[in-house]
Amino acid sequence: MVRATMSRSGPPDRTEPARAVPGGLVFALVGMLLIGAFSAAVARSPKLRTGIIAGDAIRYYVYLRSAVFDGDLEFHNDYVVLFGQHADKPQPRWIHRPTVTGHAANAMSVGPAIVWSPFFLSTCAAVWIADRLGFDYPLDGYGTAFQLSAAVAGIVAATLGAYLTFVLCRRLFGETAATWAVLVTWLGSNALYYSLVCPTYSHAASMLVTALFFLYWAATRADDSIGRYAGLGALGGLCALVRWQDAVFLVVPAVDAVLRARQRRTEGPAPLARCFCAQMLATAVCALLVFTPQIAAWWVLYGRPFAIPQGEDWMQWGSPQLLQVLVSDWHGLFTWTPVFVLCVGGLALLARDRPELGWPLVAAFLVSLYANAAVRQWWAGEAFGARRFVSLFPVFAVGLAWLYRELRPRTRVALSLSIVIANGLLLMQYQLNRHGLEALAPYPRGFYGLVVARFVVPIELVAHWLRQ
Repeated sequence: MVRATMSRSGPPDRTEPARAVPGGLVFALVGMLLIGAFSAAVARSPKLRTGIIAGDAIRYYVYLRSAVFDGDLEFHNDYVVLFGQHADKPQPRWIHRPTVTGHAANAMSVGPAIVWSPFFLSTCAAVWIADRLGFDYPLDGYGTAFQLSAAVAGIVAATLGAYLTFVLCRRLFGETAATWAVLVTWLGSNALYYSLVCPTYSHAASMLVTALFFLYWAATRADDSIGRYAGLGALGGLCALVRWQDAVFLVVPAVDAVLRARQRRTEGPAPLARCFCAQMLATAVCALLVFTPQIAAWWVLYGRPFAIPQGEDWMQWGSPQLLQVLVSDWHGLFTWTPVFVLCVGGLALLARDRPELGWPLVAAFLVSLYANAAVRQWWAGEAFGARRFVSLFPVFAVGLAWLYRELRPRTRVALSLSIVIANGLLLMQYQLNRHGLEALAPYPRGFYGLVVARFVVPIELVAHWLRQ
């Protein structure tokens, strides 16, 4: 097999020839397993069947359901039904407090509804046809079939995001390193939880759109035209449409343009400044155009084109909790998902060895870190780890792929399996705790809860079953 060649200053690396098991097939199989596991859980759980859409996902879903069935953005009736499907939890008071325009508030983004819409609309068409053939399934957007369509769309989005990230890493470092790095970043981190347990949150959709953004950035690095920066702006606007915080990824074309300008500094400061301004203007204009659906939604809901629905004090820009968001036992990035230590280490080495490739990615991580740490609720509520960093999935995978390319096969396999198994055990512990088995599975907090308990819980679980 021909290995990808690397150099510190040379052109981008060439990919390896196709392997016996194509990478696309590997990711398709994982995606199908996730869909099968989620569907089986829905089939086995009456409670889940009546309320697949829960928590924050309700506020993403209502954009789609209300627009298709009611033709408006008035969400009060949707909230009453969807929150009412979870009788064990009280309805939040805010759903009965109208905004200045008289609408029910919505603190979530419109992008996930757009990502889910092909699956949702196909389900609507299928239910309509079935009803014409004599079946009696409510065509109202609330039933299990409609909610399941959003969940399956989320899993498909996460799978496509993982696959496109694989294409990105393969383009840079070869197929072997790419396959292992992306699978481990996916299955060995909190990305797995938001691809399987909570695919109706925005994080699965963000994996897809951010992978598109970074793949386009890497694939067009030889191009310095205004059109390239317009494309980056459009994809950056799409990332922001799914998760507003991901607008920070627009730092990537900015850093990219600065690095290119340094390489062409013999042209003189004035031409370089004009070129940079034109590139950034194209980036900003196209990002804003793609972000227009969110602007329109805010205008309807809040009477202004830009808003912070959570409140003006939601962002604490002057006092970011940088250390806590990284190493706190309360959903810290590194404490809950240690694989990201390797990913970030790989990014640092990549920036050292290949600055034109590494520094834009390091900038994306650092700006995202600051933005996440500056949120008043930096721990992101109830979450499996630091969930707001799932958007950085392609960046983390590139960092890990840079490390993996030099590892011996046995070392790579052993390291990968240990990471994935440890993450799977933590996910099981977390799920058991969240489903009422606190005595059996402690919440992942503190040294015992985060490090030790995941290995003890399976033994306790078997003992619990034997006592039944």
